[in-house]
Amino acid sequence: MPFSGQGVDEPLSATGFRQADAAGIFLSNVKFTHVFSSDLLRAKQTASTIIGKNKFCKDIVIQYDARLRERKYGIAEGRPLSDLKAMANAAGEQCPSFTPSGGETLDEVRTRAKNFFEFLCQLSIEEECQKEQAVLGMAGNGLETLEGKPVFPLRNHCCGLELNSDTDKDTKMLNPNILVVSHGAYMRNWFGYFVLDLKCTLPSALKKSQLSSVSPNTGVSHFIINLGNGDVIKPEISCICLNRDDHLADVNTENV
Repeated sequence: MPFSGQGVDEPLSATGFRQADAAGIFLSNVKFTHVFSSDLLRAKQTASTIIGKNKFCKDIVIQYDARLRERKYGIAEGRPLSDLKAMANAAGEQCPSFTPSGGETLDEVRTRAKNFFEFLCQLSIEEECQKEQAVLGMAGNGLETLEGKPVFPLRNHCCGLELNSDTDKDTKMLNPNILVVSHGAYMRNWFGYFVLDLKCTLPSALKKSQLSSVSPNTGVSHFIINLGNGDVIKPEISCICLNRDDHLADVNTENV
């Protein structure tokens, strides 16, 4: 199979659609409030298939964002993975960290991921501020009404969390439940940003080697994210699962 990256924008294979179907069934009971996807065709089709299986939000608008595209591999795109490995060996580098001519460095990919994550944080805060303004009948800048004290968990809909009562003045619970559909190498870099830069806590059973592995097609990772109190957003992130693939047990796992 050719190495896709960004430059080879092909549709899902038949196996890819079966994997997306399996992921959709696995996530069918999760009530998403937002869905974001890479604007590359294979990711668009994956997101659409997943939402098509959902019991709660079949009509949700999927928002496409170029910041979620796969890592750009330059001259290696459209060529076999073995060619990329050969290029890395010739340069005396390991394949994951090697940057082919015309490709993105790992730092550039991580910057894209960081930018998108900060956008999600800001979006969640602003939307909750708007809700609170509507409830309280307040005018003005919504970011001032919360006094920089929002917290949002990405959660399963069955938790049924609402804004805390006024008896808990230090924390407010926000309730976006966000699905992000992207690509393996990109997500590995995003997870690295969570762990290395934001000190994400990990499940005790998670092996260190799993952090550097690329997710299988439609692998599912779940993070709970809290934004710290105060004027500066200080995310506290907990990883619930990483690259989960048990929903693919009955699916042929050839590459998409």
